[in-house]
Amino acid sequence: MKTESQMEHQWLQKLVGEWAYETETMMRPDQPPEKAMGTESVRSIGGLWVLAEGQGEIPGCGHATTLMTLGYDPQKQRYVGNWVGSMMTYLWLYDGEMDVAKNVLTLNSDGPSMSAENKLANYRDVIEFKSNDYRVMTSYVLNDDGQWYQFMTSHYRRQQ
Repeated sequence: MKTESQMEHQWLQKLVGEWAYETETMMRPDQPPEKAMGTESVRSIGGLWVLAEGQGEIPGCGHATTLMTLGYDPQKQRYVGNWVGSMMTYLWLYDGEMDVAKNVLTLNSDGPSMSAENKLANYRDVIEFKSNDYRVMTSYVLNDDGQWYQFMTSHYRRQQ
């Protein structure tokens, strides 16, 4: 039985295409920001999922390949997905929600802490479409003091 796409699935299709990105990363407030560039190719899987493959430089890691899947689970009424990168062995699992205006997708995940070994931290990736051809992803980590720290901003511009 084929699942019909819903409005939430259709929103994800806005990501489909060829993108170039510029990233600014600031892992700790006492360090200067580092910049990197790359590309991302996003394709649809049956109109229900998107698969994004990124190629580019990761500050402190060199060249990397990343893969992200995103979909919408109608039973959970949540966006779901995962992310992997060639620079680490951790599988990031996403759980997210859309804002009321349908412009901002917030994806929550747990992942390796940047401040302590063998500890997990809460992360948040926020994807916002500024136009059909320009989107911004901002990444945050929840610090031990309970404050969200913005450590990365990526600007994506559609190439095709």
